[in-house]
Amino acid sequence: MGLFNGLFGNYSEVSVQELQEQYGAYLMPDEKIQTGFRLIRDTCIFTDERLILIDHQGVTGKKTRVASIHLNSIYEVTLETGGLGFDDSELTIHYIVSPYYKSNNLSTSAYKFEFGKRFNVRPVYTALVSIAHQNNKRWNG
Repeated sequence: MGLFNGLFGNYSEVSVQELQEQYGAYLMPDEKIQTGFRLIRDTCIFTDERLILIDHQGVTGKKTRVASIHLNSIYEVTLETGGLGFDDSELTIHYIVSPYYKSNNLSTSAYKFEFGKRFNVRPVYTALVSIAHQNNKRWNG
């Protein structure tokens, strides 16, 4: 079922131990992995500080792109749950990419995750929307 989900763009959950063994070298000192998901070769890791997006490229997957979305830059999270048929759940994170969050010329971006129907995406959504809410209060309070 994991490969079937991967072929259709769905992330599946990976154990923290496995993520630590494979990607521990990408962590900052004292950073802790909370959870993570894999899409065939690509991986998304949620830590206590950031989201780490690991994209294995090329035929062999030896070339790797690692990107981070800092949790304190997330300002909006949207969720579209799966409907009937082959619909999947989509979770989109909107975040600030500018180094200064209170500048007049903010630069933003978004990242979309697709989860299969059987995956309960609501706890992930709740955690991320709580972070976005706290960020908005901190920036605007």
